[in-house]
Amino acid sequence: MATQLKNLSDFSATEIPDAAAYTFGIVVAEWNAEITNALYEGAYQSLVKNGALPENIFSYSVPGSFELTSGAELLLKNKPNLDAVICLGCVIQGETRHFDFICDAVANGVSNVAIKYSKPVIFGVLTTDNQQQAIDRAGGKHGNKGDEAAVTAIKMADLARTLQA
Repeated sequence: MATQLKNLSDFSATEIPDAAAYTFGIVVAEWNAEITNALYEGAYQSLVKNGALPENIFSYSVPGSFELTSGAELLLKNKPNLDAVICLGCVIQGETRHFDFICDAVANGVSNVAIKYSKPVIFGVLTTDNQQQAIDRAGGKHGNKGDEAAVTAIKMADLARTLQA
């Protein structure tokens, strides 16, 4: 959780496995594009920085965060060799309960896809009260949630492979 004392992109206290042997999918929501594009850049650059080969990163966009679940499922169904899928989106609180329904549906949907395919499906969705909080977590003062999602994908892909051995 990002607070004034925590930067999402600080991985100094953790070991990140080499990602060269893994294949990743990224599904990114187009809604709130200023934020989701920054999340995508963070995730993509973190994967590459940690050894993932660009030709082993498959990126697709979906209209909004609600569609991340369908996008992840379609990706795993059509590219079964993926080691992990990263879902990136941003839902900002408005004046109605729509925020609650979308956030709940996406969180549950991402979990269900992970269980269905026995593959890591990473929840890289910002659920913020306002635009500034989203900016702060998409490359701003709290780092980039996309970086965190990529590192999580690498670590979970490595765990899955370790347990299969």
